[in-house]
Amino acid sequence: MKTPKKEEEEEYLSAQASIPGYVSDTELILSAQGGDLDAFGELVQKYDRHVLSLAFSYARNSDDAKDIYQETLIRAYRSIRKFEMRSEFSTWLYRIATNVCISFKSSQRRYAEVFRTGSQRLDPERAYDPAPEPRSTESTEGEFMRAELGRQIERALDKLSPMQRLVFAMKHYEGYKLREIASITNCADGTIKKYLFEAVRRLQKELEEVYE
Repeated sequence: MKTPKKEEEEEYLSAQASIPGYVSDTELILSAQGGDLDAFGELVQKYDRHVLSLAFSYARNSDDAKDIYQETLIRAYRSIRKFEMRSEFSTWLYRIATNVCISFKSSQRRYAEVFRTGSQRLDPERAYDPAPEPRSTESTEGEFMRAELGRQIERALDKLSPMQRLVFAMKHYEGYKLREIASITNCADGTIKKYLFEAVRRLQKELEEVYE
C-alpha cells in the first residue's frame, strides 16, 4: 500500500518525466558518480524539498534546518560514488538526512507546537491537535497558561534522545508510517515503536502537570 508521501513523490516524478529532455535517476546518478556536479544538483532537486521539511520538523527553526539540509547535501555528494543502487536514491538521501538530524547539536531547541493532554491519554499512533483553550476565560491567565504549556513542551522535548526526537518528528510532523521510518533509519519496526512510545510518554508526563 502506497503512503501519501510516496504517492506525492511519484506524482511529482511522473510530471517531471513528461518534460522534454527528462533524464532518469539512474542516468543522473551515473553522471554524478563520474564527477558531474550539474547532474548531482538536478538529481537532488527532485527530493530536497522533503529533506528540508524533515530538517525543519526536527530542528524547529529555519537556521538549524538549513544547516541540517546543507550538511545532508554535502554528505550525499561526498558519498555518491558509494551508492550502489540497491535502494531508491530518495531512500538513500533521506537516510543521510536522518543521520545528520540525530547527530546534530543545536544550542537552541525550539518546538512551538502544543499537544492535547488533560484527561485524554496520548496515543503514539495518533496525530496531535492544538491544545485546548485554558480553563480561565481571563486573557491574562490564558496567556500565562499558553506560555507555561509551551515551556513544559520544550522541556519535555529537550529530554528526548536524538532518536526519539527524530522518530517523533517523522511520525507526527512529516506523516511517515512506522514502517517507512524503520526503512529509512535502518531500524526494526519494534525499535521505532519503542522510540515513539517513550517520546510520547515523556510528553504526557510533562503536560499532565500543567493541567493537574
